[in-house]
Amino acid sequence: MFALLAGVAMASLDSAIANIALPTIATELTASEAATVWVVNAFQLGAALLLLPAAALGEIRGLRRVYGFGLVAFGVASLGCALSPTLGSLVLFRLLQGAAGAFTAALAPALIRRIQPPERMGSALALVALTVAFSGAAGPSVAAAILSFARWPWLFLVNVPICIVAAIAFLRDAPPNEPQPRPFDRGGALLSGLALGLIVLGIDTLGLHAGTAAAAIACGFAAFAWLVRHQSRQPTPLVPLDLMRIPLFSLSIVTSVCSYAAQILAYVSLPFLFQTVQHRSAVETGLLVTPWPLLVVVAAPVAGKLIAKHPAALLGSLGLAALAAGLALLAAMPAMPSTLDIAWRMALCGIGFGFFQTPNNTTLMTAGPARRSGAAGGMLALARISGWCLGSALVAVVFALVHERPTIACLELACAFASFGAVVSVLRYRARPAGA
Repeated sequence: MFALLAGVAMASLDSAIANIALPTIATELTASEAATVWVVNAFQLGAALLLLPAAALGEIRGLRRVYGFGLVAFGVASLGCALSPTLGSLVLFRLLQGAAGAFTAALAPALIRRIQPPERMGSALALVALTVAFSGAAGPSVAAAILSFARWPWLFLVNVPICIVAAIAFLRDAPPNEPQPRPFDRGGALLSGLALGLIVLGIDTLGLHAGTAAAAIACGFAAFAWLVRHQSRQPTPLVPLDLMRIPLFSLSIVTSVCSYAAQILAYVSLPFLFQTVQHRSAVETGLLVTPWPLLVVVAAPVAGKLIAKHPAALLGSLGLAALAAGLALLAAMPAMPSTLDIAWRMALCGIGFGFFQTPNNTTLMTAGPARRSGAAGGMLALARISGWCLGSALVAVVFALVHERPTIACLELACAFASFGAVVSVLRYRARPAGA
């Protein structure tokens, strides 16, 4: 569990840790600000390209072997980032780092299903949920702490000893490989990489070049339609169409995308509300955002224990309803609220997100047969990245089109996503896992 959580934490942390160092990197590597943004975009692109192939390879070659490769590759790519002399090489190694992170993100839930007994699955996946939430939220603070006494390469160099220790622990204690030999769908891998890569690329550049971004997104969806048609004729498809035909699984994917879209809509827009509108400092903003991830850490384990006694669909619906209520209350705040007014609303959002995330992840990982755990884990990670990309793109669109109180519009849109997810979650109440 230590090795699995270390891999998940590093992938989540590194997806956000470089943001705060972009101005410094641009100055030291004599690059433009627009070009330096690719230090962040390349990581997301690398993860999107390999999520589904990584999940398939985990089933074909064995979870132990492929996850171990991902840990080692992440450490090597981190070392490459730290030693990069130019922006081009840094972007390349960030792309490889994101691709390696896809292996750990996609396969960690499947390995947890292998090493934990059924009665502890909820609590174990709660640890993953709070690790993702805490690591992502702590990224800017960790980066600021490192940059206060060291140069930007240390943002990546600190990963290397963690990867070494985690890899040794994992390879020593992980369960043996149980490969499921079958042909690897190379055509599906290329099409999935093309589709997801174009969509992520388009979303990342939506605020800079709207026409080009829209064309990339359209081409990405066309490639995805081609991928689905291609996969429907394959005996062992890369895209888990068999899992998507299970109503409980597909409904849980939809609710997951909605929750992460709501989360990132709030996470990205709230700093603008606090600093630009309410004229608070960056330090105050960081403290005001803290109750959300902090309460996720508290609520996720509680929800994990409640799964044994209450339906996951009920817990997830209540969680998303609480998240929607918290977002609506944030949008309805007075113009200059007190710190306490903001803090308890953020705490409500964190409680709701924590109560939704753990039951939903448990449902996703147990809705299909155990032999398809790798594919389920890949779809779980894909839903998270899809929700984040969708939410961040919508923030850019809202800020471009809404000229009066765009931050409030983002919060209202986040509330709508959470509310829709709560309704979809209710539909899972009568759905059953495969074979049940």
